[in-house]
Amino acid sequence: MRRSHSTALVADAPSSEPASVQAPAPVMRTEFDFELPRGFVDADGVVHKAGTMRLATARDELLPLYDARVQENPAFTTVVLLARVITRLGDLSRIDAQVVENMFASDVAFLQDLYRRINSEGHTRASVTCPSCEQAFAVDIAGGRLGES
Repeated sequence: MRRSHSTALVADAPSSEPASVQAPAPVMRTEFDFELPRGFVDADGVVHKAGTMRLATARDELLPLYDARVQENPAFTTVVLLARVITRLGDLSRIDAQVVENMFASDVAFLQDLYRRINSEGHTRASVTCPSCEQAFAVDIAGGRLGES
């Protein structure tokens, strides 16, 4: 007994809608591009602004606790943690604690906020209200240039 291919698809479909109408499963986003407000200036004077941060794992948050620098000064936790989750920054071949230590404070604050948003809230969008017209809208704070949507 021979079944046609289309009959098998209809019989196996989990809903009454045709298979081509069903929405694809959402893809989990694990990396987020950003652009630093000022940028990291390397030893050659090159400014690196564009980068990528990945979602943190439990290991990322636990390992800094064993770091001697963190044990001496708990404020160093941020430096070690950011160095673990930033996967790309401009043309740098390696991002380590020394890179994060030498960033401008405003860039570190930006990265801390981005880290918090993507790891606790799951996105980089923020609700804002225009001070002139009072229109509410969402913006992506993960980078980009002013005026881009």
